[in-house]
Amino acid sequence: MNAKLSEVSAVSRLQQDREELTALVERFAPAEGTHPTAWAPLTLFRANSNSVPTCALYEPSLGLALQGRKQILVGKESMAHGPATYLLTSVDVPVTAQVSYATPEEPCLCLNFRFDLQRIRELLHDVPVEPAPVGPARGIALSPMDAGLIDPLLRLVRLLATPEDLPILGPLIERELFYRLLTGAQGARLAQIATAGTQGSQIARAIQWLRECYAQPLRIDDLAGMVNMSASSLHHHFRAMTAMSPLQYQKSLRLQEARRLLLAERCDVATAAHRVGYESPSQFSREYSRQFGSPPVRDVGRLRVAG
Repeated sequence: MNAKLSEVSAVSRLQQDREELTALVERFAPAEGTHPTAWAPLTLFRANSNSVPTCALYEPSLGLALQGRKQILVGKESMAHGPATYLLTSVDVPVTAQVSYATPEEPCLCLNFRFDLQRIRELLHDVPVEPAPVGPARGIALSPMDAGLIDPLLRLVRLLATPEDLPILGPLIERELFYRLLTGAQGARLAQIATAGTQGSQIARAIQWLRECYAQPLRIDDLAGMVNMSASSLHHHFRAMTAMSPLQYQKSLRLQEARRLLLAERCDVATAAHRVGYESPSQFSREYSRQFGSPPVRDVGRLRVAG
């Protein structure tokens, strides 16, 4: 009987904390869009209506959809992200995401906490983590929400009302959050990336090189040598973690950066194509159309009108 009462109490507490956190996010994100906060790793998001699918790069982070829903496509795998789950991204993963349910009365409210992998590495010496799976796991996954994560996040968001307290209390809460993640359902996934010498960390190094050098020609043998893997092993484990090959990953990075150049810097198509590593503007336009659904000029024109 006591065990049942305790379980009911825990569920009730989780619901109360989630409701308070949702109300705070709605307060600190009063308008649509992404909102930075006084604690740099923490950003808030609000949407008042459903959106079209948008290509994005999810960085290592923790994501909560507190109200409303998002649909996230990784390769050909689709994930429904709603209030009952949290999203953990352990490496940079290109995705296609959209708000699948939001209204002005019930907006989609999200919280994102970007990881400092160095701080996570420092914790690994003291935190018992479940053994990692054989080979790298997918670099993005959903797990059921639990009170251990909601509690530190709620306390951190409360501090946004008193930002003078953040320099002292923020690092303590962040450390607790990392501890909860490492000892939770996805701890092994996160530890695998942060631990030197694992296949997960080798793939993370390959991803880092691709992010920094996406405009350069890619030779798989050279990239494999940089991270001390064979070409076949790199290809296999890279796809296991990101749902795409290294070449597909590079193409996604190039096209996303080209879209940014066209939109923010108002480059012409040929210049944008050249700056991200394409020698043929026609090939660039074909691949851009496949990625974003329309040719560069038409796509950017639509985005400017929508913005």
